[in-house]
Amino acid sequence: MDLDFEVVDLPDADHVEAGEEAPAFTRPLVNAEYWEDVALSDLLDDGPVLLVFTPMDGAFPSTYIWNELRDRGVEEYGVQVAGVSVSSPYEHKTTIEERGIEEFAGLFSDPQNGVAEQYGVSHDLDGMAGVSEARPAVFLVAADGTVEYAWAADEWPSFPEYDDVEAALAEL
Repeated sequence: MDLDFEVVDLPDADHVEAGEEAPAFTRPLVNAEYWEDVALSDLLDDGPVLLVFTPMDGAFPSTYIWNELRDRGVEEYGVQVAGVSVSSPYEHKTTIEERGIEEFAGLFSDPQNGVAEQYGVSHDLDGMAGVSEARPAVFLVAADGTVEYAWAADEWPSFPEYDDVEAALAEL
């Protein structure tokens, strides 16, 4: 297969693992209508959360991840689906509309990439000093804050094992 891009190995990630407590955070959560500061604990009050880290909006891995999760109907497992990336609330509004993911809980805007750092899934972007973003990663967080499933990319581009994600969702 000819690829128009180079596959790059990412450095090892010391990310949050299944069985650990999900790090707490508050960031603007963007939905189809508006955004407001929301804590992860606020979402967990309403049930489990599938927390999906993606590169910036518009990057093809982000597009494919959102399309696949939408097409698989992951929210039908009774979980809230929330994204996290460095993109601004304005960019997230466009992504929500273009990807047709209005039924998801929303996308957290994390321009400083601090949430990805807390979860151990931050990486420097193309070797640029001081510029980082999240590597693709998925954490299924139970309502009590325990991480039930964790996956983080070890190369770029890389995509979640969607069947494994759905199996974890089915076990909730």
